[in-house]
Amino acid sequence: MKTYIHFIKNFVIVIVLLLLLMLLFPTWTPSIKGSNSISVLEQVEINDTGHEIMIRGQDKDNPVIIFVHGGPGCSEIPYAGKYQNLLEAEFTVVHYDQRASGKSFHFFEDYSNLSSDLLVEDLLALTDYIAKRLDKEKVILIGHSYGTYIATQAAANAPEKYEAYIGIGQMSNTIESENDSLNFTIHQAQLQGNKDDVLHLQQLADEIKAGTMFTPRNYVNKYGGATRLIDNPDGNTLGMLFSKEYNLLDIIRYNYGLSLSQEALLKEIIQHPLPTKVQKLDLPFYFLMGNYDYQTSSQAAKDYFDQISAEKKEFIAYEQSAHYPQFEEKERFFEWMQATFKQ
Repeated sequence: MKTYIHFIKNFVIVIVLLLLLMLLFPTWTPSIKGSNSISVLEQVEINDTGHEIMIRGQDKDNPVIIFVHGGPGCSEIPYAGKYQNLLEAEFTVVHYDQRASGKSFHFFEDYSNLSSDLLVEDLLALTDYIAKRLDKEKVILIGHSYGTYIATQAAANAPEKYEAYIGIGQMSNTIESENDSLNFTIHQAQLQGNKDDVLHLQQLADEIKAGTMFTPRNYVNKYGGATRLIDNPDGNTLGMLFSKEYNLLDIIRYNYGLSLSQEALLKEIIQHPLPTKVQKLDLPFYFLMGNYDYQTSSQAAKDYFDQISAEKKEFIAYEQSAHYPQFEEKERFFEWMQATFKQ
């Protein structure tokens, strides 16, 4: 009996030590060979709060891309390397965790003023920081999912800072998009004979049409409206834990930040959708949409695209993808980026 108790005590001690190690294990981003390469993962002060940034590229003289992640609160730093490995040869790629998101969530910071306007200010200040650090007059701005809500406004407010704006999984009229999502999931559930899912989704229809709730993302994901060629990378705890850029403490911060960000920011995208905020862009812009995207409806994005006034704009459909075309069809995305910005 004493031997058994001794074994249990030792086992508990080992587990505690392993948890402490995972909590505090150093994080980094892998180095890139080359005399002019850059591979940085660090915290910088932007607008009076710490922002985690990751900068990667084989040559700092290449054009610079700033990615604005979605969610709200869904950092892409832990999985960005899986889709941007090709880009790093021809571009310097910058990711950052937005205020209160991921590694930019700070437990004792006051987030009572968190809003999309503040996140736009942060992005503009970050752009200035990156442009100065990498000695660029302009950078390429890419928003993904909720990140397009922030990035579209930043591009409209300060077009002189950006060579172009690219919206991937572009947000638009939120209620129109959510109704497209609802109709898609109901139709797919009917095709698969999942009567319980059909009934549950139909019971939500009035609230979704009234703009008081979103189509449940677990159903959108289940029926292929989020990803088709990859597993959904957002919120993948195991994937984050085994990434080099996040440790267990960062995952805890990620989940706290996700809850706080969604509570603070989601209502706004229904009450003040992008078409009420931005109707003109004074720079080239592109919407890249997966045909199967029902997280942010491709059709709703096309309707919004048609409404925006600009001297140069292009809508590009990715036929095999859903919400992550830059990841699901990364070779095509890289080739397009290279042809568009490196000629």
